[in-house]
Amino acid sequence: MSTSGAPYNLRAVECHATTAGISPAAMKPLSLSATLAALVVILAVGSSVYHPHFLYQPWLRGGGFGCDEWDYIHRRRRFLSLIQWPSAAAGFSDLEIIPPSRCITKSIGSSTKMENLQGKVVVPGFIDSHVHFLFGGLQMGQVQLHGVSRKEHFVNKVKEAVSNKPPGTWLQGGGWNNDLWGGELPIASWIDDITPQNPVWLSRMDGHMGLANSLALKLAGISNNTMDPDGGTVMRNSLGEPTGLLIDSAMKLIFSCIPEVLVEERREALLRASDHALSKGVTTVVDMGRYFPGASTELSWEDFSDVYRWANLSGKMKIRVCLFFPIETWARLHELINRVGRKLSEWLYLGGVKSFADGSLGSSSALLYEPYVDEPLNHGLQVTDIDKLYNLTLASDKAGLQVAIHAIGDKSNDVILDLYKSVATQNGIKDRRFRIEHAQHLAPGTATRFGEQEIFASVQPDHLLYDADSAIKKLGVERANGGSYLFKSLLAGNAQLALGSDWPVVEINPLRSIKSSMRRMPRGWGNAWISSECIDLNDALNGYTISAARSCFLDEEIGSLSPGKMADFVVLSVDSWDEFAAEVCASVEATYVGGLRAYARDLIEDS
Repeated sequence: MSTSGAPYNLRAVECHATTAGISPAAMKPLSLSATLAALVVILAVGSSVYHPHFLYQPWLRGGGFGCDEWDYIHRRRRFLSLIQWPSAAAGFSDLEIIPPSRCITKSIGSSTKMENLQGKVVVPGFIDSHVHFLFGGLQMGQVQLHGVSRKEHFVNKVKEAVSNKPPGTWLQGGGWNNDLWGGELPIASWIDDITPQNPVWLSRMDGHMGLANSLALKLAGISNNTMDPDGGTVMRNSLGEPTGLLIDSAMKLIFSCIPEVLVEERREALLRASDHALSKGVTTVVDMGRYFPGASTELSWEDFSDVYRWANLSGKMKIRVCLFFPIETWARLHELINRVGRKLSEWLYLGGVKSFADGSLGSSSALLYEPYVDEPLNHGLQVTDIDKLYNLTLASDKAGLQVAIHAIGDKSNDVILDLYKSVATQNGIKDRRFRIEHAQHLAPGTATRFGEQEIFASVQPDHLLYDADSAIKKLGVERANGGSYLFKSLLAGNAQLALGSDWPVVEINPLRSIKSSMRRMPRGWGNAWISSECIDLNDALNGYTISAARSCFLDEEIGSLSPGKMADFVVLSVDSWDEFAAEVCASVEATYVGGLRAYARDLIEDS
């Protein structure tokens, strides 16, 4: 099928199921002539049933139906007609296959596009609920420090990159994780000798800490006399001299000196990021923007006007994007939504506002009740003044905007839950879908509060792959194992999970993330970290589809294979969910957006 031109609709034609009491086990393999009729049954099980605190999602399976081949029919961009079962409990029973001559064949016309999916597992397009999309696309073209496990490798990466830079130009990159080489934090002297003529800024993988070389510190005016800004820290040695490390709001001291990225580069970053996401089966992202503690609130708005609007108007959008903006700019977003609405097109949506309550565990700036074990005087950072954050949240919610707040530490999560409760009481009952981003470390009893208050927990399972050893070191075994990444407990308390990656903090890869949430196996470990918090396949898939869609008010558009929704879906490499669940291993064969094949692995491999 051509990948150019207007997208087509994946359509199952109007057809009726009748009660026959046939179970999946009783269904025999179908001949090729019966394949089109089988499609009606296959697409029917894509519909979902919503319960206030539980989402059930049946998934499409090849082998489960005994189908040798799958076909589908394209028309326009949406699913037009699917059989809908009266309840999720009906499952695969009470159905009868209707001969193709009586339903599908009558709808095949000259404009119909058909394609054989070879009996592979098909799922709704994955929704990554938390990314920094343009930042990730930009970082793909910068110094890549993800996975670096030795100081020497770190230095060599910088040396190689700076050799291609003209004197005076900034060298940027990131992704380093000091836990991979034993925990020692990098300092400016590591790279000063190899970067004497180029200012350098290298962000830690979590985006809450970064390393500047001495030239960059000089340009920023950072010295022994520099005061720590509110919500940030300038790291110093025993003599009081800056080491080159800046944490959270202190990063603004450097950000103000770094030249803004050219519009052309940011547009290229969007296209690069989109292609990368599609290769992982992601058809929609919730973009939290280039907004970090210390960063200008204007960056998100500049990216909206210079990049996203350009791509939307010029037909360059490849995946759907839901945008969140800094909470300080809530009035600006409210005015824009009143003028143009939340949905700018089928590609671009105005989501809500975001803020920060604390930093990150890896940077020792997550806000905790008890001090860090390895830093007895450090409880973390409250990045935003709580009274200011309350007033901004109150105003945003009153204006009808969705609010998402970053909270990682146990104290920070309780503070935000208290804040959300007060705002809801003040502004009254409505469908607000408050979000807490990350919700990584929770105090005893906190997990149940998410469900009680109907708060979405926007979590990133792959973070635990890198955080386990660090959490135990920084929190101690009891605190780390008792309150970290409590996915199962959150679900047990009727919370809804929206899963994501936080890319480029970790790779954007829903299939790996699903495996992480089910197995919880950190790097180098031989057993699960807190096995009682492993979730099952169904809950993990919901977290990347229908629950993710609900978490950003897009569940009427995407998130399941249902009539009227966008025809976004992914073809996986496995033939059955039993095969996938047994090994939790699969790859993306093809990704379709609006019925249009946007990525195919065989095409990439053949090119």
